[in-house]
Amino acid sequence: MERTARVDRTPPDAPLPADLPDLTRLLDGMPGQPRRGGPQAPVAPSAAAAEATPAPRGRLRAVRPWRLLPTPRATPFTFVYAVVLAFTSLVAAYADPAVVQALQQGSSTDVAHLARHPVLVLVGSALWIAGGVLSPYALGFLLVLTALERRVGGLRTAGVFLCGHVLATLATEVPVGFAVATGHLPDTSLHRLDYGISFGVAAGVGALAGLLRPWLRWPLLAWVALIIGQDLLSPYDPLTSWGHAIALTIGITTWPRLRRWAATAQPGGPSRA
Repeated sequence: MERTARVDRTPPDAPLPADLPDLTRLLDGMPGQPRRGGPQAPVAPSAAAAEATPAPRGRLRAVRPWRLLPTPRATPFTFVYAVVLAFTSLVAAYADPAVVQALQQGSSTDVAHLARHPVLVLVGSALWIAGGVLSPYALGFLLVLTALERRVGGLRTAGVFLCGHVLATLATEVPVGFAVATGHLPDTSLHRLDYGISFGVAAGVGALAGLLRPWLRWPLLAWVALIIGQDLLSPYDPLTSWGHAIALTIGITTWPRLRRWAATAQPGGPSRA
């Protein structure tokens, strides 16, 4: 059977029907063709052009060195706390040694003071830096708490620091009280001088590690754990060493909640170093 040839007799310049659907969007990656008498369809940007678009300026600020230090606006808790610690460090360095000793002894979190004024000494002991502003704890305080506050905010950073400071202190001093009561330690252990920010800093390190990328998280934890492990093997101050280990563990236990907070606080997810 022969097929009948169909001849299109439409004039070449005749307008297209108005109800003809626009199919240019179906041709992904190809420039749209203009309809007769209509505007040019928009051309989708190519993948190469998208890759050539410069990164947002906000991402570049995240790697600027001065963001490692606290500022009054971005990290108010860490900034104000650092000013207070700087003041008490100046007092410890230049005031009468007898006055400094009395102040530090009065804010010591030993068993005797905890039994009489627990809140006062827990707050007062966190106002001194063991070793002053040149102590490694001072640098750790600035870097760790600044990074943590930028990710989860001042109140949550203060909560992590406070939990590490208070819980690790109680975990190390309460057993001393029981040991003295049962005769395993002398009464002088009740007046052991104990103050500083190291427990809070250790908790901050543990909490911050959970917000970092794995290539930075695990080396940081391994390095801190190595330092704490060496201190545990030293008979110089085992209670403080155990307190650092406990505080670090407390910080690690906050990972699930801190990650949820960081993801909520930042639309793009937690800010990672």
